[in-house]
Amino acid sequence: MNKEAMQQRLARAFSAEQAEVLAGVIHDAYNALVKASDFSELKEIVRRLAEAQERTDQRVAELAVAQRQTDQRVAELAKAQEQTEQRLAKLTVVVQGLAMELGGLSRAVSYALENEAYRGLPRLLKERLGLEVKGRLMRTEVEGEEINIFGEAQRGDVEVLIVGEAKLQLDRGRSRAMERVRVFEQLARKVEAVRRAYPGREVVAVLVTHYARPVFLEEAKARGIAVFQSYEW
Repeated sequence: MNKEAMQQRLARAFSAEQAEVLAGVIHDAYNALVKASDFSELKEIVRRLAEAQERTDQRVAELAVAQRQTDQRVAELAKAQEQTEQRLAKLTVVVQGLAMELGGLSRAVSYALENEAYRGLPRLLKERLGLEVKGRLMRTEVEGEEINIFGEAQRGDVEVLIVGEAKLQLDRGRSRAMERVRVFEQLARKVEAVRRAYPGREVVAVLVTHYARPVFLEEAKARGIAVFQSYEW
């Protein structure tokens, strides 16, 4: 009902002024009320929101369970990591001990090879190079360089110095070319130290080993280095 029609009906019982005021009040109040269809739509929206909230709560609960499982797994991994680190620490100690033992064993074997060379080299130096060793070959140090094999020898009227390096095996490992270079550089450094300490003296460089590959022997020969293998003693 519109405002004018309502005012006409109220005018039958009230004065015109009263009827106008009452019609306005009733009209405004009616427009402010929620219609039934609007209320039903509002209830549907509320129902959907409630369902969405329920699904959200369920998802949050699932995420909380997953988070607890993740936290538990992280704790297990942290414990496993700690145990692994402890085992690695123990293994490191064992490996270090083995390295020290192997290092000591390697030095012992190297010294044994040098001791064999002191006895076997004089004959070989005479047979192959015509050098007569004077006195005994020894292990010494010259200008801070450790000389595995050092001694004096005579070739006719010429006095020479023997400078040698002892290696258990020559030209070994994956990078054989680099190994050869390293060995030759070490020997060259020791030869130069002896030449500085004994100026004017001829120096004969030698290498002593249990085994040398053919390619190493060829390169040593090209460098003027005599190689002696233990099977020759």
